[in-house]
Amino acid sequence: MEYRTGSIGRVLTIRFDDGDDFLEGLKEIVLKEKIESSWFQILGGVRHAGVVTGPKSPVMPPDPVWCEVDGAREVVGTGSVYMDGDEPRIHLHAAMGHHGETLTACVRKESRVYLILEVLLFELQGIDATRPWFDKGGFNQLSFS
Repeated sequence: MEYRTGSIGRVLTIRFDDGDDFLEGLKEIVLKEKIESSWFQILGGVRHAGVVTGPKSPVMPPDPVWCEVDGAREVVGTGSVYMDGDEPRIHLHAAMGHHGETLTACVRKESRVYLILEVLLFELQGIDATRPWFDKGGFNQLSFS
């Protein structure tokens, strides 16, 4: 285990609208605002997303189980953004519900909003961290300098 201490910088309130690509839009904002490290919450609806529901078995590197989420789902989630060079790397886990059934997953690609998605993003200051590729694990791992 490793950790660092820091403080909250700017707080951004963001609204994504029906059909917006949430992950790509969040990356655009992070780059535009020059945010190096952040934590965020999401609340709203998802129309489509490529998600991972876990590994096939607990080995490293994991063999992910992919699932396509289609149709309107209520969503609540939390995530972080750290840079890998010039690329923002988003790690988002969310619960997505539809008619009483809930899927909890890591949202990875093609995330389209249904109606509205509200985001509260907290910029983290004083934490020298990145998310470079971790060969042994087969994923981008949070790393401290």
